[in-house]
Amino acid sequence: MRVETTPDVAVAAQLFRGFGDPTRLAILGELLGGERRVVDLVEALGCSQSNVSGHLTCLKECGLVADRPEGRAVHYRLATPAVVDLLRQAETLLAEVGQSVALCRNYR
Repeated sequence: MRVETTPDVAVAAQLFRGFGDPTRLAILGELLGGERRVVDLVEALGCSQSNVSGHLTCLKECGLVADRPEGRAVHYRLATPAVVDLLRQAETLLAEVGQSVALCRNYR
């Protein structure tokens, strides 16, 4: 059976695939604490600079992250309060169903 998706559903699925990448999700989680530079994110996440920069570019192109140049540094932040709200709601949902998600064989 084929499931037809509307353009809105397809775009929503694309958005959630972006949130599904562990590095991008970790970056967004770090940005919940406020602005960070690439060097701060590299230190916090233990990833390479190029990896973090690539993910930030993706997040910025999708409108989830904004940047603010300051001299030679660039500070990144969550682009909109809606992103903050979504991440906070995800934390709440995970508190309720996280154990079931962790045990779900379909997502391994």
